[in-house]
Amino acid sequence: MKLVSYATGDEQTQLGALKGKQIINLREASEGRLANDMLEFLQSGDAAMELAKNVLEQAQDGIEIDSARLAAPLSNPSKVIAIGLNYMDHIREADIGIPELATMFCKYPSSIIGSGDDIRWSAGLTEQVDYEAELAVVIGKTARNVSEADAYAYVAGYMNCNDVSARDLQFRPGDQWLRGKCLDSFCPLGPYLVTSDDIEDPHGLSIQCRLNGRLMQNSNTREMIYRIPYLIKYLSEAFTLLPGDIIATGTPHGVGAFRKPPIWLSSGDTVEVEIEGLGILSNRCVSES
Repeated sequence: MKLVSYATGDEQTQLGALKGKQIINLREASEGRLANDMLEFLQSGDAAMELAKNVLEQAQDGIEIDSARLAAPLSNPSKVIAIGLNYMDHIREADIGIPELATMFCKYPSSIIGSGDDIRWSAGLTEQVDYEAELAVVIGKTARNVSEADAYAYVAGYMNCNDVSARDLQFRPGDQWLRGKCLDSFCPLGPYLVTSDDIEDPHGLSIQCRLNGRLMQNSNTREMIYRIPYLIKYLSEAFTLLPGDIIATGTPHGVGAFRKPPIWLSSGDTVEVEIEGLGILSNRCVSES
């Protein structure tokens, strides 16, 4: 299934699933048995997921996708955990060794936006804004001390993610990861959440980033060093992963910071992230004075 958070007109965001070019409202189609919010839906567990599949298969009437605005599929997770330096081709371009342990940082939920929303920053705060195409893993049920063998059972699905980064803040002592990674609008997600049963192998997907139509990143998720089962095991040893939590699994080579000369996002740019089977995440850039 392709799950979406959407709104029509001034209405509140609702939960739907795509059927062809239509959005089926899952709460209405299930006669109130399913939640109308993505996080609440994921918190309802496997039974809700199975019901949603059955409801979607039988549903007849929806709204045309072009008549709705797609929001970030999931805007209110308890945490967004990001993995750095996790692609071999990115390691090669950065000219560093493979990290002994997975490099981790967080992005605040307040940084989340959806496809079609603007990536915004203050020109007085940063002048080196970079793109990073990433595969985001969405946790589907509470995970604590999960083994690698069982890890996929805890995955609800996958999304495109753009780990937007202010490099001048990221590489400055004191600011580092938090200010460099957590600015408002610096975590675009979407356009939809694809459930795990629709992705046969998350480590065999093409992953691309385009800037104003120019191909900047072009790789495959097989380049990941620390793979999804290991990451879920590693993270859940330290803290509980909750339904809706997001793991951004790292970016491949081609980021702007390591180009010669570097390429930074500018006001008016359009940046797209496309991962095989997950649609296209597109955002315009706005630098505010």
